[in-house]
Amino acid sequence: MKQAPQQRLKSIVGSLPELPGCYQYLDENDTIIYVGKAKNLKRRVSSYFNREHDNFKTSVLVSKIHDIKYIVVNTEEDALLLENNLIKQWNPRYNILLKDGKTYPSICITNEYLPRIVYTRKIDKRLGTYFGPYSHVPTLQALLELIKNLYPLRRCREKITAETIQNGKHKLCLEYHIKNCKGPCCGLQSRDEYLSYINEAREILKGNTGEIERQMLTQMQSLAEEMRFEEAEAIKRKYILLENYRSKSEVVSNTLHNIDVFNIENDEKNAYINYLHVVNGCINQAFTFEYSKKLNESAEELLIAGIGEMRARYGSKSREIIVPFHVELSLDGVEFTIPQRGDKKKLLELSKLNALQYKKDRLNQADKLNPEQKQVRCLKELQDALGMDTLPMHIECFDNSNISGEDAVAGCVVFRKAKPSKSDYRKYNIKTVQGPDDYASMKEVVRRRYSRMMEEGTSLPDLIITDGGKGQMEVVREVIEDELNLNIPIAGLAKDDKHRTNELLFGFPQKTIGLRLDSALFRFLTQIQDEVHRFAITFHRDKRSKRQIASELDSIPGIGPKTKEVLLKHFKSMARIRKSTLQDLIECIGESKGKALYENLRTTPTPPLEGITEGETH
Repeated sequence: MKQAPQQRLKSIVGSLPELPGCYQYLDENDTIIYVGKAKNLKRRVSSYFNREHDNFKTSVLVSKIHDIKYIVVNTEEDALLLENNLIKQWNPRYNILLKDGKTYPSICITNEYLPRIVYTRKIDKRLGTYFGPYSHVPTLQALLELIKNLYPLRRCREKITAETIQNGKHKLCLEYHIKNCKGPCCGLQSRDEYLSYINEAREILKGNTGEIERQMLTQMQSLAEEMRFEEAEAIKRKYILLENYRSKSEVVSNTLHNIDVFNIENDEKNAYINYLHVVNGCINQAFTFEYSKKLNESAEELLIAGIGEMRARYGSKSREIIVPFHVELSLDGVEFTIPQRGDKKKLLELSKLNALQYKKDRLNQADKLNPEQKQVRCLKELQDALGMDTLPMHIECFDNSNISGEDAVAGCVVFRKAKPSKSDYRKYNIKTVQGPDDYASMKEVVRRRYSRMMEEGTSLPDLIITDGGKGQMEVVREVIEDELNLNIPIAGLAKDDKHRTNELLFGFPQKTIGLRLDSALFRFLTQIQDEVHRFAITFHRDKRSKRQIASELDSIPGIGPKTKEVLLKHFKSMARIRKSTLQDLIECIGESKGKALYENLRTTPTPPLEGITEGETH
C-alpha cells in the first residue's frame, strides 16, 4: 500500500488552530473516511498521531489517513451541529452509523392554504412542519385522535386556494355533513378561524397543552358571563378531552419545564440512546435510536453524538440537559445535570428503561431472523459471567439417580451451540459404589466418561456443569484436575431449601455468579438442569421397572428370560401387565403362556405400590 505522506500530515497538524471546529480525514483517493469535532482542533487531531493506539480499529483508521481538512467555528455547539451535518452528507466509513430507521412515522402540518394534519413516514421539509418521529406508534395515534376530536379540520386531499374557494370549485363532502369539517373549502368557515385551530393543534404537538387549557378555561368563563352557555359547554367538552389526554400522558412534575433527557445502553456492536423532551411537566417527545459502532467508541462519545443528532432533529432549545454521567461537551447557555434523586432522577431512570426496552425489541427481531444469533449471545453472556477465555460451545452436565442406593444410575447430557445433542447423551450404571453415595457415584461416572474420551481422542467439553452445589463441584474437580490432569472449567447449579435452582457457582474456591432469574441465560441453564434430571431419572425408572418385572415373573412357570423380555418391551411396566386382558397377553406371548400368566396374576396378591415409597434421589 502506498505510504501516507507523514511529513505533510505532521505539518498540517502543527499548523492547526487551537479553536473549536470540525476535522475531516481523507484517504489516498481523497475520500472522506472520518469526520470529528473538537473544542480544540490542534489538541484533538494531535492525539491521533502522537501515541500508539490500543484500539485496533483506530490504528487502522490512522494508517489510512493521507490528508486532513478542517473547518473552524465559533463555539463547541456549532462544531457539534456541523459534525452532524457533515456525517449525514458524506457518510464516512469510520464514523458511527445512525440506524434509527427512517420508517418511523411523524405528524406533519402541511404548508397548504388550508393546512392538513397528517400521518407520514416520509420527511420533506418543503411540504410542511414535522413533529416526531414517534417510535411508539400508539402515542402518535392518540395525538391524532385527540386533535380530530378537538378540531373539525379538513381531511380531504383537495388542492384548495383562495381562488378555488372564490370561484366555487369545491363541493361539500360527507365530512361536512357528519360535522367533522366546517366546510372552509366552500367559504362556510373563515380561514382565520381554521388557522386558529391549526395553531392550537400545533401547540399540542409541541407539548404546550397547559397553555391551551388555560386559554380554554378563560374562554369558558367569558362565555358563561355573557350567558352563552351552549358555546361554553362546547369548549368545556374540548377542555375535558385535553385534560383526559394530559392525565394519561407521562406527567413528571409541574415544576419541570423545557428539559432534554438522554440515556444510553451499550453492547459490543451497537448503542441505544433514548431521548425524552419534557414541556410543562409532561413528556412531549420520546424517541430511541441506534448507533452502529465503527471504532469501539466510548459511551461518552456516543452520547455526545446522540445529543447533537436529537437537538438538531427536533430543533430543541432546552437550557437543561439531563445525562447519566459527565460529558465533555459545552453548549452555550445549556446546563448539564446528573441527578441523584427526585423527579429528574426518575426521568433519567425512565429514559434508561426506554433504551433497554428498545434494545430488547431489536434483539427479539434479530433473533426471529437468525435464531442462532440468540444462542451465541447466550453463550457469550455465560462466557463473560464465568470469565472464560473461549465460548462454551460444548457443555456437558451430570446427574445421579437412585432410591436408597438401589438401581443407582447416572446420566450425562451434552449441549452443542446451546442446543441439546441427544446423540451424545450417555447413560451409566453405577458399578463400584455400594449404597446411596452421590459423591462417589459422581466421581465414578466422571472418571469413566473422560478417561474413555481421552483414550478415543474425542474432543473434550468447554464447560462441565454439575447438578449440585459445592460438594458435587469438588468431587468433579478431584477427578478432572487431580486424577486426569485436565483443564476443564467446572460450574455448579445450586438449589435453595425448596429444591429450586437459585444460583450458579464457579471456580475454586467457589464464587456465586449473580444471575437475574428472568434472564435468558438463567433459562438456558435451567433448561440444561431440567434435561439432565429428566434423562437420569427416566433411565433410573426404566431400570427399576425392569428389575421389578423380572422379580415378579421369575416365580411363574413357563415364563423364561426371552418371554420376560418380550413382555417388558410390549407392556413397559408390571402395572400394565396386571391390567391387561387375556386376549392382550395371548397376542403378545402366545395362547398357553398367556393363559398361564393371566391365571397366575389373578391369584397373586397385588403389591401395595409398584414403586417404592421412599423419595427418589438425584
